[in-house]
Amino acid sequence: MSTFKIFTLAELGLKLDTAADTSKHTAPLSSSSAHTTILLNGNTFGPLACTHLAPLLSAQTSLHTINLADIFTSRLLAEIPPALSSLLTSLLPLRVLQTIDLSDNAFGLNTQAPLVEFLRKHVPLRVLILNNNGLGPEAGARIADALSELSDRKAEAREEGKEVPGLETVVCGRNRLENGSMKAWSRCFQKNRDLKVVKMVQNGIRQPGIEVLLKEGLAGCEKLEVLDLQDNTFTNVGAGALAEVVTGWKALRELGVGDSLFGRKGGMKMLCEALGKGQNGKLRVLRLQYNEIDGRGVGMLHDVVAKGHLPELRRVELNGNKFSEDDMRVENLRVLLDERREEAGDEGEEGEWGMDDFSDLEEESENEEEVASEEEEEKEEEEKEALAEEIIRDAEEEEGMNVNQKQDEDVDALAEKLGKTDLIGQGPKP
Repeated sequence: MSTFKIFTLAELGLKLDTAADTSKHTAPLSSSSAHTTILLNGNTFGPLACTHLAPLLSAQTSLHTINLADIFTSRLLAEIPPALSSLLTSLLPLRVLQTIDLSDNAFGLNTQAPLVEFLRKHVPLRVLILNNNGLGPEAGARIADALSELSDRKAEAREEGKEVPGLETVVCGRNRLENGSMKAWSRCFQKNRDLKVVKMVQNGIRQPGIEVLLKEGLAGCEKLEVLDLQDNTFTNVGAGALAEVVTGWKALRELGVGDSLFGRKGGMKMLCEALGKGQNGKLRVLRLQYNEIDGRGVGMLHDVVAKGHLPELRRVELNGNKFSEDDMRVENLRVLLDERREEAGDEGEEGEWGMDDFSDLEEESENEEEVASEEEEEKEEEEKEALAEEIIRDAEEEEGMNVNQKQDEDVDALAEKLGKTDLIGQGPKP
């Protein structure tokens, strides 16, 4: 029977600058090397403190999970690389360390090198969480390339007869990954086909980038169970790409594409047609908020569910769309989901079944000229985006996407600014 032993300083708000500062709080690590979980999140560690921590961490041979989120608040940009290097280098020898959370730390282009080095080498890695790190497209691409190399190292270890977990979870949200890093991420996902959970919310990824990510990368991840791409930009292009690949994810349980302009110009129709093929029988949760979906779109989804093509569906989130709460098509879907809950006899937690609250609905437009004008504007925008992407692709070099240096400087400036404030710890946790 497994024994769990936890060491935690979580959310104590400590400011540890020296070995002396740190040793006051780390006696349990000195006296035992049997910890399975270490939580250091919500404190701030300087380079000397991290140097003191390093041998204590490397001695924890049973360590499975470590939380290093929000550990550099108020630190200067120059302090982060040596501090991070000390911590991550100490973790490399730990053969059962599978889960690491580094969210809410400022990793701009000038601070990502220690993380890239760790990710390309740490073969046991199974779960990586990087939320709100200010990466930008070039640093984001380097992270993705490191994970591609990690896949090769995992394969080599298996050939040597070692038991090695696949990379199963990647959470990389609020990082301004943008279109410029999507080629790298698609390569990463091509190689790491054991992925079960991918969350890349609020990254400024636009239609062409979404299309590349889905069709060239995630399409091959047949074990995928959770995909969350909310608060990026799909429109018709991204919706079509999703409809093309979603049927290949037979194990998919949750799909999040809210706040992504998904419902305009037939996106909902394409998704419902794909789901209506009956290949996503395990899907339980659909997140579609703030997508300009109208009553017709809700009606199409209801028909798919009513025909039994989504037998496990239990939760649909639709707040912020363009229909009336009294629309019978909406009510019919609500009733159908409520009936499923009753049949299952599962009270469950709030938010696990049914539909979300409609606190922010828009009025459905009846002005055909207005609708036509919106569609024409969107078409022009998509054409401009496609042209821009073509130009970028033509300028791409062999080592990957070139990103404007000014963007990188802006990312690092933002990272330094975040490092001097307490705001970095305010991002959502996965």
